[in-house]
Amino acid sequence: MSAAQLIATVGGSGYLRPAPGTWGSAVAVLLALGLHALGGFPLLVLATLLVFPLGWWATAEVTRDAEDHDPSEVVIDEVAGQWLALWPVSYGAWHAGLDALALYPGWICGFLLFRLFDITKPNLVGWADRRGDALGVMLDDVIAGVYAALGTAALAALFHLVLA
Repeated sequence: MSAAQLIATVGGSGYLRPAPGTWGSAVAVLLALGLHALGGFPLLVLATLLVFPLGWWATAEVTRDAEDHDPSEVVIDEVAGQWLALWPVSYGAWHAGLDALALYPGWICGFLLFRLFDITKPNLVGWADRRGDALGVMLDDVIAGVYAALGTAALAALFHLVLA
């Protein structure tokens, strides 16, 4: 397996079936928890910013001359988007000095909202997906991640400020 394939499939997790995108997102959550444990929110942000160009490159490499611009085994885009979706939770735990798992409902919410937006591809997510290139593969998940992060933050605010 080439370096580009290893990166694009996130160590081969993109070959898990069924629903490789969901498996890729689940792996991304576990990786985010590990990054958070090692360096808190700042490390998760840095990793997210680094995984985007790396994923763009790897996706371009593995789809070069291929008819399918977004093969299901390419899940590095899920990692970038899922990590963005988890920023509010990681920040909340880091800022409050809590163990990350103390905010487990937020991690679950970020995962579920990201999958919802990645699968349904509303407005800008669908626009990016229709680009038909490696950048579009990465961008649709990043935009879905932003939507999920906003939704996760809004639900946390609702819970903590209104319902608690």
